[in-house]
Amino acid sequence: MIKLGVMIRRSEFLNNKSLSIIIWFGLVIVALALSFVNHSGINNYYIFKGVFEHTIQQKNLYLAYPEQYEDVNLYGPVFSVVIAPFAILPNILGSFLWILFSAFILYYAIQQLPISKNIKSAIIICSAVEMMNVASWFQSNAFIAACILLGFSFIIKEKEGTALFFILLATFIKLYGIVGLSFFLFSDNKRKFIFYTICWSLVFISLPLLFTSIDFIIQSYIDWYHALTVKSAKNIDITQQNYLQDISVMGMIRRIFKFTHLKNIVVFIPAVILFLIQCLYVKYYNDIRYKTYLLCSVLLMVVIFSTSAESPTYIIAFLAICLWYFLQNKTTYNTIFFIFAFVVTSFSYSDLLTPSFRIYIARPYAIKALPSFITWLIICMQVYKKQFLQISLENFKINQ
Repeated sequence: MIKLGVMIRRSEFLNNKSLSIIIWFGLVIVALALSFVNHSGINNYYIFKGVFEHTIQQKNLYLAYPEQYEDVNLYGPVFSVVIAPFAILPNILGSFLWILFSAFILYYAIQQLPISKNIKSAIIICSAVEMMNVASWFQSNAFIAACILLGFSFIIKEKEGTALFFILLATFIKLYGIVGLSFFLFSDNKRKFIFYTICWSLVFISLPLLFTSIDFIIQSYIDWYHALTVKSAKNIDITQQNYLQDISVMGMIRRIFKFTHLKNIVVFIPAVILFLIQCLYVKYYNDIRYKTYLLCSVLLMVVIFSTSAESPTYIIAFLAICLWYFLQNKTTYNTIFFIFAFVVTSFSYSDLLTPSFRIYIARPYAIKALPSFITWLIICMQVYKKQFLQISLENFKINQ
């Protein structure tokens, strides 16, 4: 009997680079076209544009501006510089180019990973639906994911300066990028890593001075902290039935078991301990297989243990699931699990699994987090058992 894993591994469909480009950017363009037609999702772009405009005007970046957009901004002041080239354009053109830029840089980041070309193409094809989801909401998660991946790849290439540029840029935009600092473990020049961390931090803190004053920037960072604190409290309040937020492990527990007063730290501390255990294998710090496993672990952790995680955030986590799966020695069991992860992660918030599943199961119980959580636990177990050593080195390639 031909196993599912062998079929997927040998599939010309998944190994076709040209096809991966067509699917990746094709689905992005389709998502953008539908969003423009239905006037949906673009509100997020208005928030992004507002960061630039309000920085110039020296208005509080974290207040509500209902005459301009719904919700509030939660991005760091440096985002005003990143979004500036798009914000000065007409809304349709600016938003269109912003998402194409995000899709391109994530595509580029995947191409820079130290893995074989076939695996890169397979990851891109399987992640294309999640990229489409990001595009339909005009979100920034693809850009953040790209920065983390590029940070990892350039650390592997011993280019700490470039790596820290991307890691710190993501951090000062959305905080998620801070997980990239864990790549310090793999740096052969720790002093260089620390030096560039300090340098790029100073650069990104001061970069908005191109548009505004130092007093405004200082106040903006204070306001940002308070805004994130308020948002976190709202995310975990299940009495508000805000099903679009807190798609996390804590969110699943709160919603499934009705633990309305569950403290995040009760889940987060054991998660941190499990991650630190994964980092104890110092003798393998130079093993590319071990490094890649920790990359997957980091990408999953930053999403599944965040109360700010929403559906488009899972482009970050699902990239890790794909990377982990396509490195495995294929079996029918892990292939069935991957198909389960693909369907639940990429389609649970669509009508593919029926509107009833989306409305009554996926959203109310944060089910989208489940496959990522299971994958993370599997990775914890495999690292503990050193099963990453069973991965063929033929799957890896470092491009200098």
